[in-house]
Amino acid sequence: MPEPQPSSRIDLTHDPAALKALTHPLRVRLLGLLRADGPATASELAATTGETSASTSYHLRVLARHGFVSEAPARDARERRWQAAHTLTTWDNEALLAQPGGEVFLATSRRQQVDHLGRTLDRHEAHLAAGRLAPAWRAAAHLDDYELRLTPASAAELAREFAARAAELAARDAGNPEAARVVVVTAALPVAGHPDSPRTEESTGADAGPAQDGEAP
Repeated sequence: MPEPQPSSRIDLTHDPAALKALTHPLRVRLLGLLRADGPATASELAATTGETSASTSYHLRVLARHGFVSEAPARDARERRWQAAHTLTTWDNEALLAQPGGEVFLATSRRQQVDHLGRTLDRHEAHLAAGRLAPAWRAAAHLDDYELRLTPASAAELAREFAARAAELAARDAGNPEAARVVVVTAALPVAGHPDSPRTEESTGADAGPAQDGEAP
């Protein structure tokens, strides 16, 4: 499968219909599978997700109607294969929340990212147990969390710098036989402090460690 172009992305900020289409969890998962694993038929995706072919076929057509997927070259005249039309789904939070359905989409997409992280953790542990990953990955893999005090500007700066550094490292490792697919999930979710607690600095303690899944699948 040819590598997707890093700049290929779809922006949902001003497309309420597409936002609504992408709140369905199966559609998000189908799109993620096509982006990660390359073109597939509805039947192949049904086998992967445990859904029926009729269900995956219907949801693929919805994704196609909103520009998320397109038909891929068929291997024979009897099959219909689908491919992701973009590498990333992006949006601007502030502008998105001014759109109809924006708040629902944002909340749903974040929950879907958490579900994606859970499935990825299960796969990671299974692949380690089966010996499908090099031993070096046992030390390199990590899942960390921090609780910091940041301004909105600093939180936004952190996201930008992380994304830039991630892109730099991915470009450096492109084509390296030691490289493997690494799912990276980042989050910066502000929470209000308890009104009776004047604490100014908090840490998660045991899980805090060297920094470690942004954009939707």
